[in-house]
Order: sequence, then C-alpha cells, then structure tokens
Amino acid sequence: MNLRWLLHTALFVLFGMIPLCAQHSITIDAELIPAQNKLNNSQEVVYINTSEDLLTEIYFFDWANSFSSKTTPLAKRFAENYDSSFHFEKKEDRGFTEIFSISNESNEPLSWERGEAVDILKVSLYKPLAPGESCTLKMLYSVKLPNDKFTRYGVTREGNFNLRYWFLSPADYNGKWQVYSNKNTEDLLLSPSDFRITLTTPSAFKVTTDLNVQTSGISGNKRISLLQGSQRMKANIFLEKRLNYETVVTDRLELITDMKDKKVNSTMRALTVDRITQFLAEKLGPYPFPKMVVSEVEYRNNPVYGLNQLPDFISPFPDGFEYDMELLKTATANYLENSLVLHPREDYWLYSAIQIYLMMEYVDTYYPNMKLLGTLSNFWIINWSHASDLEFNDQYPLLYLNMARNNLHQSLTTPKDSLTKFNKNIANGYYGGDGLHYLSDYLGKDALHKAISGFYQKSLLKKTSSEDFRLELRQHTDLPVDWFFDSYVAERTTIDFKITKVKKLGDSLDVSIRNRREHAMPVSLYGVNKDSTVFKQWIAPVDSVVTVRVPSENVRKLVLNKEANIPEYNQRNNTKNLNGLLNRPIQFRLFQDVEDPKYNQLFFMPVFEYNLYDGFTIGPKLYNKTVLPKGIHYKVEPQFGFRSKTLVGNGSIIYTQPYPGKLFAMRIGLSGSYFSYDNGLFYKRFTPFLRLAFRQKDLRDNEKQFINIRNVNVSRDSNPNDPDQEPNYSVLNVQYVFSNPNLIHYFRSALDYQLARDFSKISATFEYRKLFLNNRQLNLRFFAGAFLFNHSPRDDDYFSFALDRPTDYLFDYNYYGRSEASGLFSQQIIIAEGGFKSKLQPAFANSWMMTMNASTNIWKWVYAYGDVGLVHNRGVGGGTEAVYDTGVRLSLVADYFEVFFPLYSNLGWEPGLGNYDQRIRFIVTLSPKTLLSLFTREWY
Repeated sequence: MNLRWLLHTALFVLFGMIPLCAQHSITIDAELIPAQNKLNNSQEVVYINTSEDLLTEIYFFDWANSFSSKTTPLAKRFAENYDSSFHFEKKEDRGFTEIFSISNESNEPLSWERGEAVDILKVSLYKPLAPGESCTLKMLYSVKLPNDKFTRYGVTREGNFNLRYWFLSPADYNGKWQVYSNKNTEDLLLSPSDFRITLTTPSAFKVTTDLNVQTSGISGNKRISLLQGSQRMKANIFLEKRLNYETVVTDRLELITDMKDKKVNSTMRALTVDRITQFLAEKLGPYPFPKMVVSEVEYRNNPVYGLNQLPDFISPFPDGFEYDMELLKTATANYLENSLVLHPREDYWLYSAIQIYLMMEYVDTYYPNMKLLGTLSNFWIINWSHASDLEFNDQYPLLYLNMARNNLHQSLTTPKDSLTKFNKNIANGYYGGDGLHYLSDYLGKDALHKAISGFYQKSLLKKTSSEDFRLELRQHTDLPVDWFFDSYVAERTTIDFKITKVKKLGDSLDVSIRNRREHAMPVSLYGVNKDSTVFKQWIAPVDSVVTVRVPSENVRKLVLNKEANIPEYNQRNNTKNLNGLLNRPIQFRLFQDVEDPKYNQLFFMPVFEYNLYDGFTIGPKLYNKTVLPKGIHYKVEPQFGFRSKTLVGNGSIIYTQPYPGKLFAMRIGLSGSYFSYDNGLFYKRFTPFLRLAFRQKDLRDNEKQFINIRNVNVSRDSNPNDPDQEPNYSVLNVQYVFSNPNLIHYFRSALDYQLARDFSKISATFEYRKLFLNNRQLNLRFFAGAFLFNHSPRDDDYFSFALDRPTDYLFDYNYYGRSEASGLFSQQIIIAEGGFKSKLQPAFANSWMMTMNASTNIWKWVYAYGDVGLVHNRGVGGGTEAVYDTGVRLSLVADYFEVFFPLYSNLGWEPGLGNYDQRIRFIVTLSPKTLLSLFTREWY
C-alpha cells in the first residue's frame, strides 16, 4: 500500500511539474547559399503549453523579416536615430523571410499571417492546445540575410556570416503573448529550449558557436555540422572562411573569442580569460554550459565607452587593461543573459546593473589605482584638473548625471525600446550599477554579494524577475530595501540631500538633513577634520527632514555622501563648515573641468571669434559651467578686436529649472553683447528673456514646444551715411515654436509677434521635409508676415520683412558681415523670412509678404530649388508684386553647409547676366556648439 502511494505521488509530482520545467524543442535543417546570402531552413518546433489557458494560435518572432522594408519597426527605429544607411541601402542588402509552408505533425497545412508588424508571425492551430500538452509545427522557409552594416549581424564585407535571429523563435505565453518587434535593442525573448541543428555550408566555412558541435565533417564540397544545445536562449552562429576565433580552456569553461589586442600576446590573453572566468564564478556561481563564445560583434554593439575608444597610438592605459575591460564587459553580459531568464525588454535593467557593478568590483580588485584618464592624468597640462583625480569607476555616475542634469534621464523600469540611445547604451546601465554600489555601501558589501550570487544560483535557467532579486536581498539584511526598488529603480527621480541646520548641544551636534526630492532614500553622514574622517553614519531612508545627533569631538565640518557612493544630482550643498563663513572655498581653474563639489569653481579659457568689422577677436572667458550643466550658468567674455582695435564681447547669466512633467524646463536670464555692426560703428544689445520648454513624457518622441518671451534693447552708433536711421530701439518679442524633427518626417512651425515704438508685426513660418520610400526628398517652407502698424519712414527698410537677407535688427543671426551689400560676405544666406536665394527687387516688404520655398533632390546631395512669393509695399511705387527664382542647391550637410546656384528668376537667366560668381549664395556654420548637435541628436 505504501509503495503504491509512493508511486502515485511520484507520478503526480512528475506530471504536475511539466508546466514548470518543460522546454520547447527546436530542430532545424539549414543550408547556407552564399551566392544568394540565403539560408534555406526546414524547422520543426515542439511547443509545450506551460500556461493554464487553452491556446488556439502560437506566435513566433520572425526578426529576420524586420529588415524587409523601409517601413518596418526596425527601419523606423533607424530613422528615429538619424541613421539613414538603412533607408538608402539597396533592397537586396536588407534581408527578409520567405515562408513556403507551415504544417502540423500530420502534415496538415496551418494558416498563418502577419499583422502590421511584419516581424511577428501568428500560426493558427488545427485544434486547441490544452495546458501541459504539446504540438509539433513544421516550417519550410528561406531567410535572406541582411548586410551586417546595420546591426553587425548578417553578411560581412569579407563574405563571412554572423547569424542571429536567423530562425523562427516561438514566443512565450503567460496569460498574454510576450511578442514584440525588433527595434535593434537585442532583446528577443526565448524561453530555454532544446536545439538540434543540422547546418550545411560550403566546405570553406568554419563554424563557431556556443552550441555543442556533435559532429562536423566534409562531404564533397559541403561541410555538414550537427549542433546541439539544451536549455538555450540563443543560437548564434559565426561562419568564417578564415578562422579568427581562438579557444582558451580554463578550469571553469571553454571560452572562444575573436577579440584581440595587438599589444596583448596569447599567453597574456589566456591569463586574462582565466582571471575573468574565475572572478565571475566567484561573484555569481558556476556557468551552466561548457563553453561560451565572446565575439567582437557583441562587443562592438555594446562597447566600453570612454577614453578606451581612443586609437592605440594615444591609448592612455597600460597594455592589457583595455583588452581586459572589453572582454570582461562582453563575457559578463553573456554570462548573465545566457543563464538568467529575465524579460529582456521589460526587466533588462537587472542584467546591466549587475554587469556594471561587477565591472566596478573587478576594477577595484585588480586595478585599484586606475584613473579615468589613465596616464594622461600625469601630464602637466591635465594633472591640475579635477578630471585627473577621478578614478576609473567615477565615469559611471558622471555619465548618468550628464542625462539627469539635462532632464533626459529615464527610470530603470522604462521598457528597453522606449529608452533614448544614450540611456539604452550608457546611462541606465551605469545608473543601475551605481545603484548596486550604493546598496553595497548601505547594506555592507558581503550582504549584497550573497544576495547577487544567491539570486543567480537559485534562478539559473528558470523564469525570474527583479522582484525575485528583491526577495533574495531581504533574506540577507535587516535593513529596509524596498526604497531601492520602489524609488531608485521604478521612478524617474533624482537624489539630492542637503544639511539645513546644525545645532551644538554640549559634546554633540543635532544635524538636520533635508531630502529635496519626494522619494525616501538613505544617506551617509560624515564628520570630517581636515582630510580625515572622524565618523561615518548611515541615516535610514529620509522622506523629508530628519534630525540626527552625532558626536562633535574633533569635527570641523559635516559632509553628506563624502565618498560619492550615492549618485547624487547635486553634491554642492552637501557640506556644512562648522568654523568658517564659506562651506566651499572658491577655486580658479584654467579651462573647463569636471565638477568638484568641494569648491565653488570659476574657469578661465581663451576664446576666438571672427566678424568682418572687428576682425579676429581674442580674449578670456570667465564662466562657471562645468562638464555637467548646473542650475545657474554665467559667463563674461571680454575680447579685443584686432581690426576694430576695440574691446568687444558678451556676457550672460541664465537660470534653468527642469520639471518632470510636460513642462520640461524653464529658463530665465539676461544677456548682453557689444560688437561692431559696420566699419567703425558699434552696437550694444541687452536682452532679458524667459523660455518655457515643453516635451512629451516619452523622451524618444522628438516633439518639442517652446514659448519665448524677450525684450531686445539695442543701442547703435549713429551712421553718418544714414542720418535718418533709428539708432536706438527696443522690441518686445513673443514667439511660439513647435518642432518635431525626424529623418523621414521633419516639421517645424513658429508664430512670432513683435512690438516696438514704431511698428508691430506678426509672422508665421512652417517647414516640412519628407523623405519618400523611393529616396526622393521634398522640402517645403512657407512664410507669411504682416505689419499690424508701421510708422517707420517709408524709404527705411531696416525693420521690414526681407525677401532674401534679413537686416537682423534683433542681432540673432551669425552674420560674418552683416552690413555688407557686396562681396563674399554679402553672399552669406540664412534661411529666414522670405527665404529667397536670388537678389531680387523689391528686396523688402513694409506691409506684408508671403513666400513659399521648395526643393527636391536630383542626385544624392544635389537639389533643385524654387521660390515663389508675393511682396506688398505701401507708399509711392508700392503695391503687390510677384517674385520667383529657381536654381541648384548643393546640400553637403543640410542646414549647416550648403551652396546655392541661381538659374532662372524675375531677372531672367542668371548665369548669362554677368558677375555670376557674385550671385552664388552659401550657408556656412562654424559654431562648435551648433556643429556638435549634428552628432548628439541621435543619442538624445
């Protein structure tokens, strides 16, 4: 009786556990056709219903098909990141999936379909699949492999093949289907599955893979490889004609890599691999598979950002360090992602947080004295700076704060496909890793290490989540940890503590500490005497204000977060000096530096500028802006003009207040300048201003709105050649701007109102740019402006609307020769107001103007343009006149470097009118800040 009961119980437990530990089985017979860059796949999937629901269909990831057109979610993501290579690439280089048949185990055809997302496949079952049951699906299809220039996977320039997302992957179901499109975030979700792959390639190709190579032999001119893997979430394969991978066998696993450094010999590489695998095994636990491939492709898609991206000949790090860190980062990512079954799009943050934290621990263990700038820290031109003092691990909070100070940070629980590029690749992982470093200091390093290794080993190859990590963490400490998950991880917040009050009571101090944010978090308090720490005390999570009592003996100042183990938004308010007037002394430094919270920093640097009338100008710039933006920025730039022989320059003070809602930021400030506007004539400009910026909650959305209010006050030297000019004036300017710039669709509109003593006018500008599927680009711009009243002299067009070259009476535009009527500098054009390129008459409108500018590409960066408009003037000889011009535009860099060649206009055929070289117009942007935006727009 007991034996029967035991057998019954064992069978019940065995079958009851099937939904928990059952694995899908994927069998693929694949043949590579290199001449067509194609794989012919015959695939069989045994799908087990591990849910409690009856399934009538099964979804598959078909991410190979995400390259099939210019309108797929992947293509749209490339466009959002201003990556035009995919859009302009030839169709045969993009890749796609062609499905021939899908059937069940009885070879009965099954219906299938794609939705709007062409990289998701839905297969309808012949009969419903009950919980715990399995079904077999047979699929016959081919995969056209894309060029590797898009994601580094696909066909390489050398004719090799890096295979990822090359087969149909069954989606997971947990009450709803966990299926989504490829957005180049490397986050396909595949439950641990059993793979059996028969791969046929030409005999010249060598096979490298994480999977076990059961057999590999040559038959005729074919190589047939049998690959097998159990509980795998990837099946990456690298096919090379010339093998670049080398194998290092350690006590723990066999590591195969093509990552090399010419400064690191094979013996040193082997020692590095052994140290890394030993470190990961000690910190996490044993790797569940006998071998791991660490590829250059994987590293290049997620590199070690920073100075170690510099060329070898100026590398500031010792031999082997860069190789060590590069291999460590990629190996750690594979170690975690191949072992932990976290949702790679929704719960990805824990992968990257543990990865970065382990990298920090590795540097502390093996490179404790490594500086962020490496040996550059010792150069006399750099070693004076605070940047030279930073440790290598200080880069993590620094790069996160770059986003937080710009109000562009995102919570760690933001889905991976909703992150901006900088946050996805850099800031969020760094913030997560630094958060674990924060926890380590708060809980104790041993408690966190036990929690991480315990979580890893208990969750190995089983579905898990960051919530399980929270539960594991609770088991290793009595201190509260929910604040970390509920506030630090889940909220788009920053951290900022301040000592507000200190009261001495006998031999003690009552210290009041304010949390300047809404979410409760712990903070460390230090008592300091000169450079020595008298005491360190952790304060339990503070939600508003807390007062703690600490000893006063030998304490000269109190400091919050002295060791910067908390990634705090503002550390400049963390110090309270008990025996002095200033909490932070003033520090003067040459050139901009990294922020040092111990000092009030002021910087000097030389500045060089040019305009025709002042010539080259040079002078010192005094300012407080560090590498990271602050709430208050000020600068003073006195300069000497070598042509005008006069002291000129500008200055400003600006306060910026970021906001977490749709009101993104408020900026208020004062600016002033003094420069020449003509030979021997100068102007002074003083402008108080207010700017409100609005942005969508989704920071990947480029839509922005601005309300600008300013009062521009100008005082000019009287021009003896123009005695009737109005030298001094004040203009109230209110402007609303809507902007949504994207690669495929670009739209910008502005509504502008101006009020002065002698005039009032209103104008509207609309710009639209469309990149079509056939690579044709259409640019349209519409401008309309009218005076509400205009008491200016009728023969004075200084405040009038301009057809081709605005007078710029508000001194907004960067004219190099603003008063020139002839010569090279008069040919500089800034597309504003009428936007014409030819110099036509009437050139101004003192009543109203309406124009439209259009252009379309003829070949690559060569465009045909045309402008039409109506110009109305009041007074003698006034009335409405129609104007037009046409020509060719060379757009080397749109809006930054362009040349316009007029052809036909109201003047006739312009190339035949003489002095044609003087009719050519150009746009040139020399401002470093403006040029920098070309490179930053894809990251932010």
